Amino acid sequence: MHYFPVTSTSSSSSQRLRDLALLRRVRDRIDREYAQPLDVEALAGGVNMSAGHLSRQFRRAYGEPPYSYLMTRRIERAMALLRQSELTVTDVCFAVGCSSLGTFSTRFTELVGMPPSVYRRRAARAAKDLPTCVVKQATRPVRNREAPTLTPS
Repeated sequence: MHYFPVTSTSSSSSQRLRDLALLRRVRDRIDREYAQPLDVEALAGGVNMSAGHLSRQFRRAYGEPPYSYLMTRRIERAMALLRQSELTVTDVCFAVGCSSLGTFSTRFTELVGMPPSVYRRRAARAAKDLPTCVVKQATRPVRNREAPTLTPS
């Protein structure tokens, strides 16, 4: 029988792989449960990490903290609802899991470059003759940077 000592490199490498698996679980949970009341504490508790450690590791792995990722998912879904439904902006806000219309509108404007009501009007005109899959890809919110500001027309 051969004995292979565990080096700190292989130990840290295996820990990194375990952390990545946990981070994937967190990201998958956000993708599935974006409309539920989620916060970093609850997400961290679900994988037995501290909120601070989860935030640091999630940012390191995915380029943004878990809360920003959650808000991006919510805004993506809100964009689809604004394009495809007759729900009011307030109803859309609550349907995607936001509890504050002001925060929702601010974050939507930061990511998309225009307020939700303006987006709805423009998307309805622009997407009239395009397939849904093309519209969804072309209108995906910007990540890790703010959208260009809307210039008055």
